[in-house]
Amino acid sequence: MINFRYHVVSLTAVFLALAIGLVVGTAALNGPVVDTLKDRVDALSKDNGNYREQANQYREELGRTQEFATELSPALLNGKLTGRKLVVVVLPSGKDYADGVTSMLKVAGATITGQVTVQDKFFDPANSVELLGLAERASQPTVSVDGLPLNSDGVETSSALLARALLEKAPAVAAQDLTAVLTAYTEPGYVGVSDEMAPGAEAAVVVSGLPPVDRDAGKKNQNAVTLTSQFATVKPVVVAGNGIGEGNLVSEVRGDPKLVQDVSTVDNVTTTQGQLATALTVVERVVAGKVGQYGLSAGASSQVPKAAG
Repeated sequence: MINFRYHVVSLTAVFLALAIGLVVGTAALNGPVVDTLKDRVDALSKDNGNYREQANQYREELGRTQEFATELSPALLNGKLTGRKLVVVVLPSGKDYADGVTSMLKVAGATITGQVTVQDKFFDPANSVELLGLAERASQPTVSVDGLPLNSDGVETSSALLARALLEKAPAVAAQDLTAVLTAYTEPGYVGVSDEMAPGAEAAVVVSGLPPVDRDAGKKNQNAVTLTSQFATVKPVVVAGNGIGEGNLVSEVRGDPKLVQDVSTVDNVTTTQGQLATALTVVERVVAGKVGQYGLSAGASSQVPKAAG
């Protein structure tokens, strides 16, 4: 007679058989599975090691390429800017590259009349009205606001006044008037200047980097274009910047039908090669009187001018 005890024994036997089967099956498969997993882990480890070595090699090659550009620069530049006076205008994002650009310009023999670092505050749309009044107050006998754009755009008017103070014009700007104008903008923190500043630059090199990304980025980018265009109305301008990021100064210049005809650009100033290309572009713009777009980003005709000076 089948009773409850029989069912318990039967179920126990079934579960015991399943347990024995699982143990036996796991033991049988354990060796191949573990070996396969170990092989995959070893392969991934080797791949990672190869990629790490490759990345190190790329970094070393980049460093060597930059060293090569530095060593080659005297032969390529060879005093082609001797006697030429240039002012370097640095945007907030270009501070890390200004020294490299200036160094290449000096290798070419250029005289740097000074460096003006334009602060983020200058491009802030909230300060437009204050900049408009500041331009009026900063006016000097040889740096007058007469004839400058006097509208509601303080960046435009102040940029035009700074361009008039820094760049060559007739009658010449008096040294004390330049000092007065720059002091008017440095004291409230709109610009910073190098220890020695002189008027009479025959061209400006504008150094920029990645564009701003805050909520006022669009207006700030446009204000950077405004500053560049005001300098370009007085004397030749070369923009050394970065072609990456929406609204960057290089792409804005290249996308403007008028500015692209007047302003030369280099879009890889973050590298030594780009800084060398900037100096060569200045030679082409100042000495040969030609405008060109160079680098690696959209709108560049080549990496460097084909013939400079």
